[in-house]
Amino acid sequence: MVNGRNKGASFEREVANMLRDELGIGFKRDLEQYRAGAHADLIPDDPAFPFTLELKRYKDGPIGGAPAWWEQVKIAAEREQKMPCLIYKYDRKPMRCVIPLAALTDCDHDYTVEVDFETFCYIAREAMQ
Repeated sequence: MVNGRNKGASFEREVANMLRDELGIGFKRDLEQYRAGAHADLIPDDPAFPFTLELKRYKDGPIGGAPAWWEQVKIAAEREQKMPCLIYKYDRKPMRCVIPLAALTDCDHDYTVEVDFETFCYIAREAMQ
């Protein structure tokens, strides 16, 4: 039987390493996420990083992730005054990133877009410049 907490922690470490490789900044796991709500899963060492990250790793699930996951990251992002980003991966599927459309254009609606990991990193790099 798979331990869900270990699976999630392993995914967080994997994504932290991938983000470091792509963006050149470090990320650490926020252990407060287990003790209190409204915390990001990963904390960047560069305050210019514009997103609050929520990571989910499951066997399967809905396209775009579960609506509750998006609500969770929106609350954490509001607390941190950043944009939300949900990064999720299902077994045997590529990693996907959900961000607000406002990250790409001047939009005040609550629309979202889903992109692959490399595109998310490109958007993050551009937003940090």
